[in-house]
Amino acid sequence: MSAGGPHIPVLINAILKECAPIEGVWLDGTFGAGGYTRALLEAGADRVIAVDRDPLAFEMAASWADAYGDRITIQPGVFSKLDEYGQGLDGVVLDLGVSSMQLDQAERGFSFMKDGPLDMRMSQDGPSAADIVNEADEGVLADILFQYGEERASRRIARAIITARPITTTLELVAVVEKCLPRPKPGQSHPATRSFQALRIAVNNEYGELYQGLMAAERALKPGGKLAVVTFHSVEDRMVKRFMTARGGRQANANRYAPEVESAPAQFELRTRKAIGPDKDELEMNPRSRSAKLRVAVRTDAAPGEIDAKSIGMPQVRGAI
Repeated sequence: MSAGGPHIPVLINAILKECAPIEGVWLDGTFGAGGYTRALLEAGADRVIAVDRDPLAFEMAASWADAYGDRITIQPGVFSKLDEYGQGLDGVVLDLGVSSMQLDQAERGFSFMKDGPLDMRMSQDGPSAADIVNEADEGVLADILFQYGEERASRRIARAIITARPITTTLELVAVVEKCLPRPKPGQSHPATRSFQALRIAVNNEYGELYQGLMAAERALKPGGKLAVVTFHSVEDRMVKRFMTARGGRQANANRYAPEVESAPAQFELRTRKAIGPDKDELEMNPRSRSAKLRVAVRTDAAPGEIDAKSIGMPQVRGAI
């Protein structure tokens, strides 16, 4: 999920429309505050397997999940292993990125607007953002900022980070980044947006999770099962688009003017040829949805296969993080 405001499931109406009828067993691979799970249950799903790596998600759900009884199966874990949590699924939904509940807690270290420890761990274990910032060499830092955050000033920021070490809090890092970039004009994003995105993605291996999660969904969905993925930035969307294009029986072309190359068998049928964004009503109700894109594909009866991560545009960082 993206940032800001009370929890509202992004593009939920579009998901329910494109995946209708909602029935059988679904897996919500990014449970968060439970918005998608509840919407799926209310729309007709018999049961939802709710997956999240953040223990806080299930603590927050304790106040309402019991009302659904055995229609909700709580599953701590990562969606890259979703095929271990369910097979023959009628649907899988993934809402990528950081959730509003994580951003709202300064002590989690996700937000560049609040002072807190430089953490960013969704699972609350393993190496933190501070570990990367203070231990990675300059080349690796620059690569993370550029590949994961599309930050053009990545080398300049990496050099500044090395000079300013140790950096232990979010606002300390913000100050370093701000000195490397011009003051934003009205309407432009905060200077630290891309750097924080990049570090969060590195800490949580988000691109690796996405690649493995898409493959796991292919293995877990039954024929006719739906895969719905909501992304919030261009790299994620490119990976999902290329995966669905390739698994839909067409190879992504290096030359966009060249004819599409047919390949068989197709593991998915594309329900949405183009990404679906929020409509005017959703933007007014939920401004944080403005960058969201939904893609939906339907599983065929073709056997699951393999696809190389590079072929779907998964960014690569050279060296150890």
